Amino acid sequence: MNSLGFLVNPYAGIGGPAAWKGSDDPALAARVRSEGGQLTSPVRAERALAAFLQSFPAASIFTGPKALGQELAPMASVLHVDALSYSPDDTRALVAAMQGKVSLILFCGGDGTARDVAAANISGVPILGIPAGVKMHSGVFARSPERAGQAAAAFLKDPDHPVELVEILDIDEAERRAGRLSAQLFSVARSPVARGVRQNPKAGGGDLLAETDAALAEYVRRMEPGCLYILGPGTTMNALKDRLGGGRLLGVDLARDGAIVDRDLSEEQLLAALADGAPARIVLTVVGGQGFILGRGNQQISGRLINRVGPDRIDVICAADKLNALNPQELTVDTGDVALDARLAGYWQVTTGPGRRQVVRVVH
Repeated sequence: MNSLGFLVNPYAGIGGPAAWKGSDDPALAARVRSEGGQLTSPVRAERALAAFLQSFPAASIFTGPKALGQELAPMASVLHVDALSYSPDDTRALVAAMQGKVSLILFCGGDGTARDVAAANISGVPILGIPAGVKMHSGVFARSPERAGQAAAAFLKDPDHPVELVEILDIDEAERRAGRLSAQLFSVARSPVARGVRQNPKAGGGDLLAETDAALAEYVRRMEPGCLYILGPGTTMNALKDRLGGGRLLGVDLARDGAIVDRDLSEEQLLAALADGAPARIVLTVVGGQGFILGRGNQQISGRLINRVGPDRIDVICAADKLNALNPQELTVDTGDVALDARLAGYWQVTTGPGRRQVVRVVH
């Protein structure tokens, strides 16, 4: 048996640009769809599948009907799923149908999808995630769709390829929307060993170091009059927002002339705020343990928004200890726009203290 199980949660990540902090709630997902929210998961799944087939064109693939995978992989054998509804039940049913037929399950989604895959994977088939959700704290996800496809092909072509146990984490979305993180370890799963391919599990933010706090104070003093500042989520950014009147820990907020002017905005609201043509900057921090600066929990800051502001007008503030703890020692961008990610790759200066910068490699 040397076959791939290919599974797509087509609605994964739909709540990210809309600032819903997740996509698990069917009512919220339906609302985003009714407001014209775009499905990004199939696009990311297609990128991963293309990378897989480029490396392993003769592979045997099993997938689900219609948007669960068949539409992207018409060459694959389609497994039956009762009462197709594009719900977690479909994910679990498809994983159950793959038992005994595949050597690896390559799934596209977020932490909620990873939980469903792991729960139905009773025989312990190795799994690997194509990152497409809002919440991707689990260690099962590749750092990009292309890396997921390449790693899947390498695993299937090598019958002795090693696997390791990784954590499946998820958070309570209602708590997240209220600005509180409630992370929980749900299970562990087997995943291919692939150095530099999979992301690390998310690490907690911890307390701000004095150096970082001083850096935030200096940043506030140097803010340009009249400039619109787009402030990303996270503990470090929340401390910056506190100096400006208080914002949302897990939201993307706006500040101008030393004060927060709007909170927890969607991608469309952020784009509308730039309509007057005023200068703007984007301010971000680093996801602890993972090294992501774009594409994890801040999908509101989209490729469209970055291109409007200017890729050279992004500032990153992070404690030196958090940077030095990254393995590998690099930052990652995953905006969904492949060309933009390539433009953003290179060496960035990260503010670590007052007047202090650390040069870090950014990859995609």
